[in-house]
Amino acid sequence: MFNRAVSRLSRKRPPSDIHDSDGSSSSSHQNPKSADKWAASLENLLEDPEGVKRFREFLKKEFSEENVLFWLACEDFKKTQDKKQLQEKAKEIYMTFLSSKASSQVNVEGQSRLNETILEEPHPLMFQKLQDQIFNLMKYDSYSRFLKSDLFLKHKRTEEEDEGPPDAQTTAKRASRIYNT
Repeated sequence: MFNRAVSRLSRKRPPSDIHDSDGSSSSSHQNPKSADKWAASLENLLEDPEGVKRFREFLKKEFSEENVLFWLACEDFKKTQDKKQLQEKAKEIYMTFLSSKASSQVNVEGQSRLNETILEEPHPLMFQKLQDQIFNLMKYDSYSRFLKSDLFLKHKRTEEEDEGPPDAQTTAKRASRIYNT
């Protein structure tokens, strides 16, 4: 299941080309609001840059921002093609998140910790097991608290207020067309 989420993350999605008869975009009427998408799954939240920003803000308050930063660093690492860059990024991830002297150490099981010697021959999936652990930690711990947080609920309320009742927008458009013709 996680591999499907990762493959979805690497795909680019084109913007919607749906337009009303007056030429304005109607994607806001067709697509679920960001808060609804974020609430559907952690994968959806992590696909959305604004979702990641809000989640990081929440995790910072909980003193666990390093989890999402590690997960994002691993996603970037997996996309790296150049061997030298791969080595540099592997060392950076290790020193920042996994070393016993790491500045932003993530909480992974002891036996899962990597030995520094593995950095000599890095490969794109070398952090996968650890990334999966952190993803599950976020999914079953932080994410559920995020969905109940004031930060998320305020964002959701703001979206709902900005949208207003669905009929009000179409009525206003109709009235504007009638009186402007």
